[in-house]
Amino acid sequence: MSSAVFSTSAAQSRPFVFDNEPAAEVCPQPTGAELFGEARPPQRAVSAISSGAFKDAKLAGITPASRLAVRPAPEMASSGIAEVDALTGGLPRGALTEICGTASSGRTTILLAALAAATRRGEFCAVVDASDTLDPQPVAAAGIDLDRLLWVRCGENSYDAKRSEKRYVQRSEKCPENNSERRLEQLMRVTDLLLESGGFGMIALDLGDIPPQSARRIPLATWFRFRRAVEHTPTVLLAIEQRSIAGSCSSLLIKLGTLQLNISKLSPSDSRPSPTHTNLLTEVNITAELVRSRMERKPVHSAEITFAGKTAWAG
Repeated sequence: MSSAVFSTSAAQSRPFVFDNEPAAEVCPQPTGAELFGEARPPQRAVSAISSGAFKDAKLAGITPASRLAVRPAPEMASSGIAEVDALTGGLPRGALTEICGTASSGRTTILLAALAAATRRGEFCAVVDASDTLDPQPVAAAGIDLDRLLWVRCGENSYDAKRSEKRYVQRSEKCPENNSERRLEQLMRVTDLLLESGGFGMIALDLGDIPPQSARRIPLATWFRFRRAVEHTPTVLLAIEQRSIAGSCSSLLIKLGTLQLNISKLSPSDSRPSPTHTNLLTEVNITAELVRSRMERKPVHSAEITFAGKTAWAG
């Protein structure tokens, strides 16, 4: 071993001796391969990793976006109205459909027509009536099979034992906002149970008489949960509202409006003459606008149709 002598002015009598060869580490740190008993990879493997072969192996199970198959279109069910089917292709199964509009805009007309078409196909349906306003007589007159219909009434009637008359008292008269919140809570719980149980061809949520400011209190996460629960099922989830509240969670959004009211004079009867100032509503012309449709990847253009809804007494 060769050595070299160096001296400094501060310590000329004490020469320092340094080896030319580098000294070994006092405590060398073992590599990961040495810790786990793995052999060091050969030089060819190292060069292969550096050339990108390892990256190609990790990406081998990933399909490029250019090779992804087009998402299949959902199965469509008839709405019971030919004009609506021509506009939208029907109501999508396994998806949420919103039908919104003001009072007397045809919301109930489409609801009853869709339920009648579903029961004629032999499907079981459920209606979650948030305001307890559904009338059984128009339901039966629309051709709906009542044996295949589950009617869930979200009423708030409560018995007040303090009163001697023992009658039912509406809580909505005391606090309308709290009453709407309770009805919405019932609607969300019932909808979760219906979607989990399965077996329904159509589940309709009737929020038509709930004020929009109250209906918007339903969290967006709840609508997302409904959408995920109905996916990959043959169920049509239908929401009847005054305004759209589900946002991007709905696959189809239809906006309704009243175009014209057809009114006729009452014909006088032989036994009971009718007053001359009395009019009879016989038909309502309704416009339907397709606002949103996620059936295709490309955005759709807004389109409108007009259809008529006749009253029961008009034949």
